[in-house]
Amino acid sequence: MSLKKIACIAALSLSAISSFIYAGSAQAISFKVNTGIAAPNGTTDKGAFSEFTQLPGTTTVDFNNGQAPTTGFAKYSFENGQKSSVRSDVWAPAGANGEVNKTNYLAVFNGDKVTINLNNHLNYFGIDWGAISPDNTFSFYNGNTLIKSFTTQDVDPVAPIHASQHGGEGNGYLHFYSDSSNDIFNKIVISQAANGGGFESDNHSFHLGTDRFTGFDPKSVPEPSVTLGMLAVGGMFLGKRKNEKLQSVRKSN
Repeated sequence: MSLKKIACIAALSLSAISSFIYAGSAQAISFKVNTGIAAPNGTTDKGAFSEFTQLPGTTTVDFNNGQAPTTGFAKYSFENGQKSSVRSDVWAPAGANGEVNKTNYLAVFNGDKVTINLNNHLNYFGIDWGAISPDNTFSFYNGNTLIKSFTTQDVDPVAPIHASQHGGEGNGYLHFYSDSSNDIFNKIVISQAANGGGFESDNHSFHLGTDRFTGFDPKSVPEPSVTLGMLAVGGMFLGKRKNEKLQSVRKSN
């Protein structure tokens, strides 16, 4: 392969990398959904957890003590405590492989909402969500300014778990994260429309941050500077091989 062709391929690769980075930064808060992982101690009957539970700056609220925190870095407030509460029943969000969750979880019911006020800004919020019902909504705020909202319609089609204990309804671990410093948040509202079902969630993970969340950065994609360096090394190697071949031909003649 000629150096000209290699340079052309490298230029196309750099263009693709640049487009990928730009596309990510053009968004506001993004989300990913996966199965989550088992509890930090390895047990599988406590629902799914975020793979970032051990990441420095991350705190997880698991509701296992039967209460939602009302003091500390994350303060939960119920609009109607008679409807919504921390409880334990068959509708607890499933584990990473669909296992039955035997612990307490947060439930928000028809026409109600729970607000989480945070002492500091976050760039990541993770939540075990399920069974996913119509008109579940997450809203993220910086102060009183809405950054972005997500609904059942965004998430249910890609839910990776369909738990038998929930009649096959969707479950999954949701990761919401900031794409830039403009998208950090310090208030989260979890709400359920009057005509929907319940909104069940567990194992909330919060990551402090004032810039974009980097936990999902693709480690296998080299930075443009690295790619250029690889191209330069490749060119030197090919040049050396070419010179060696020419010298060999001259000696044989």
